[in-house]
Amino acid sequence: MLQNLAKYDVVLASGSPRRRELLAALGIKFRVEVREGIEEMSPVGMPVMQIAEHLSRVKAHAYNPTDNQLIITADTVVIEGGEVLGKPADAAEARRMLRRLGGKVHSVITGVTVKTADRTQSFSAQTQVEFDDLTDEEIDYYVEKYNPLDKAGAYGIQEWIGYIGVRSIEGSFYNVMGLPIQRLYSLLKIF
Repeated sequence: MLQNLAKYDVVLASGSPRRRELLAALGIKFRVEVREGIEEMSPVGMPVMQIAEHLSRVKAHAYNPTDNQLIITADTVVIEGGEVLGKPADAAEARRMLRRLGGKVHSVITGVTVKTADRTQSFSAQTQVEFDDLTDEEIDYYVEKYNPLDKAGAYGIQEWIGYIGVRSIEGSFYNVMGLPIQRLYSLLKIF
């Protein structure tokens, strides 16, 4: 599938192991290249629903693809109560985030940008996630046994906390993992 990509050196510009796993599952030959030092800032006053897509474009802007390169960038944010929850700085912040998400519905938005030498297209996908109430013991267990520090909102839906905590989702499960793979596949078909 996606024979049209054979002409490209496809580059996933992300260090996320989950994004690598999802893109590999499409059967696309790609390599990973991550640029350090990209300032991931959104303009003051930008609506929170636009931040993930904006940040994916900021990341894509750091790359100047050659004629045969196709760059894929992405950014995922968790939004609860109108506030963006990024990656926690430490275990204590991870615990606070998980306590905040417990018993509530939050949004997960992933922005994706695909860039070649002559074309750039972006989109975002949104998923609503409802968490059950989480006990302090459950939160402590997750934070101690898993690595919530590299995940927006301090959790991975595909991990233990997702198994026991996610009551329902509306939208793409893979979006919550960090890459709305069906939407990306549809976009890649036209490149």
